[in-house]
Amino acid sequence: MTASHADPSSSSINGTPAPGGAIPPRLPGPTDIPGRNPDQASAVERLRAHLRQEVSAQLSSRIQADEDAGRPALQPVERRRMAQAILADAAEKQAQYELDSGGAVVAQDVELRVIGATLDEIFGMAGLEPLLANPEIENININGDRVFVRYASGKRECLAPIVGSDTELVELIRDLAARSGVEERRFDRGSPVVNFQLPGGERVAAVMAVTMRPSVAIRRHRFRRVTLAHLRENGTLDRVLESFLTAMVRGRKNCLVTGGVAIGKTTLLRAFASAIPAWERLFTIEDVFELGLGEDKQAHPDVTEMQAREPNIEGQGAITQSDLVWQSLRMSPDRVIVGEVRGPEVIPMCNAMSMGNDGSMATLHSSTSSGAFTKLAAYAVQGPERLPLEATNLLVASALHFVVHLSKPRGEDGKRVLSSVREVVGADGPQVISNEVWRPGPDLRAIPGVPLRTDTMDDLVDAGFDPDLLNRTEGWWTP
Repeated sequence: MTASHADPSSSSINGTPAPGGAIPPRLPGPTDIPGRNPDQASAVERLRAHLRQEVSAQLSSRIQADEDAGRPALQPVERRRMAQAILADAAEKQAQYELDSGGAVVAQDVELRVIGATLDEIFGMAGLEPLLANPEIENININGDRVFVRYASGKRECLAPIVGSDTELVELIRDLAARSGVEERRFDRGSPVVNFQLPGGERVAAVMAVTMRPSVAIRRHRFRRVTLAHLRENGTLDRVLESFLTAMVRGRKNCLVTGGVAIGKTTLLRAFASAIPAWERLFTIEDVFELGLGEDKQAHPDVTEMQAREPNIEGQGAITQSDLVWQSLRMSPDRVIVGEVRGPEVIPMCNAMSMGNDGSMATLHSSTSSGAFTKLAAYAVQGPERLPLEATNLLVASALHFVVHLSKPRGEDGKRVLSSVREVVGADGPQVISNEVWRPGPDLRAIPGVPLRTDTMDDLVDAGFDPDLLNRTEGWWTP
């Protein structure tokens, strides 16, 4: 192992002094030093900075080397053991640096506490831990030392800071990003934007340098393993819709899930996947791993999870979702599932849906079910094919069978409901023709609309749907 002999106190994460936070750092500081010796306090801070810098750099280097060599990723126990060795070596070299430069040498017991605290911070979530441990928190948003959470009920709250400074926040996100997923995700002035997944499946998006203060958004999924029956039980859909959607998936209909931000699109996609037969070969494509279908080996034993790759510091090596969709088509998938369509991957996705991979799925941000077609056309024109509107609509109409839309009823904080289902029937020049077979009722909950086409209904009946459920006399959205 090697370590830098440069003075670690001279380095800066974001190039500017960070404002102080409202709480003290978690690692040992001046108050941990007997007599509060200022020289010892400075030495502790230098040691602390040096240890974090070395363990982050060397672990990231090892992760990248393993990936380049095709070696399997280190297991958590192995990573912690390696980090302990890195920290011990770095602490010894830092002590030698202090002696050579005439600085104060940190007392051994304090050094051990700093090493232990650094390990806990690197392999834990630091101040995020109690927030992530609360199952009722869905979103965590951090702007410097200001922390805001949103609960499943819709309630919002401002909480105490989780770090002592902006620099600590950047370092925390950098450390978490460096050991996430299958590749290193950098976070510095050269790469001021990062997206990654935490071990618990939470999605993290962070920005620095291009903002006044570092900003972090963490999106949690309370339902990692969910079925359509679970969504019926929590009020997202009713019994008839559960049967309808189950038949839609088993009948291999291509589906697009739409809705606003944090509305539950990924959760609904997971629920759809629960209705897929276990023997099918699935490919999931995401910009950040989030679906997690491969976690349930019994429900989905044959899953290949693919993640887009960001460019390196030279701007090279990027692999887009569009690239991954094309590649997945060469690997004999039964279904291709795109976590979120947000660009030119719409064209290969539609090709996948119309090339024998019926039953494929994706999500899309859209405020209405009908607005999804405009968004798809806008994304398609960004691709290298530069398809005109009419050609895009023909492609969408030939590939997509249903659009399923989620909404939030007015006055019901935190509640999400399925409000619209559109059957795609064709294209006419600048328009995609669709029938809203389930439309929003007075409270936005879906009720039957235009009847399904006969051939579509026959397909769903063959897949297990009971059409008599549509003749309910007791009303909709009842047990």
